[in-house]
Amino acid sequence: MLSVIILTKNEERNIIDCLETVLWADEIIIVDDNSTDRTVEIINNLENKKIKIYEKELNDDFSAQRNFGLSKTTKKWVLFVDADERVSNELHEEINALIINKVKIKDGYFIKRKDFMWGSMLKHGETGSISILRFAKRDSGIWMGKVHEVWSITGNTGELDTFLLHYPHQSIDEFLKEINFYSTIRAKELYDKKVSVKLLDIVMYPLGKFVTNYLVKLGFLDGVPGLIFSLMMSFYSFLVRSKLWLLWQKTHTS
Repeated sequence: MLSVIILTKNEERNIIDCLETVLWADEIIIVDDNSTDRTVEIINNLENKKIKIYEKELNDDFSAQRNFGLSKTTKKWVLFVDADERVSNELHEEINALIINKVKIKDGYFIKRKDFMWGSMLKHGETGSISILRFAKRDSGIWMGKVHEVWSITGNTGELDTFLLHYPHQSIDEFLKEINFYSTIRAKELYDKKVSVKLLDIVMYPLGKFVTNYLVKLGFLDGVPGLIFSLMMSFYSFLVRSKLWLLWQKTHTS
């Protein structure tokens, strides 16, 4: 009744911990972006017939990866889990009960997520109240957006009571690499949509991002981790708009 889809790219440190929380599913689809570490080897060593691995290059399009994964599923329900996420026992039980009991069932469900960084759970900022559509009927819709992608489905949606656990950016170095990578994709996506950028945007968007995360959404209550997270997300906003400006400069000078 349930397929789990996991996107991977050099996730040898995460993949076992992630898989151990979803082995109860009927089918597990791995879409691997040409990992160069031991990710695929580790998965294959499990010799679990539920797990199917497909190699597909990302090409800077996360929705294409997720939609490819959807095309390979055979079960009615699909749950998307990232390699740095873990399905809690409570979430496992809630999903199972929903599928089995079929009471007031929706077409898709948002799942609340708890983020853990540097030994602390972030209770505030933009991650403090995040809820993402990750569990739905297989044929209910498609993913859209090259980065910060969303699952656009038709029909009614609800929200589950239990949590998905998230362990991203476990070092500053890793955080910087990821925001550099994601900001490049996001800038190109905005450029392709003909979104322009001005000097004021490059200054004000990052400032607004920091104020929102650290002050408005009370990120300061998460102590040093909250400060680091707020600064990093502000820097991400700066990178997106700076790279977007550079893309337009190349157009004007070519």
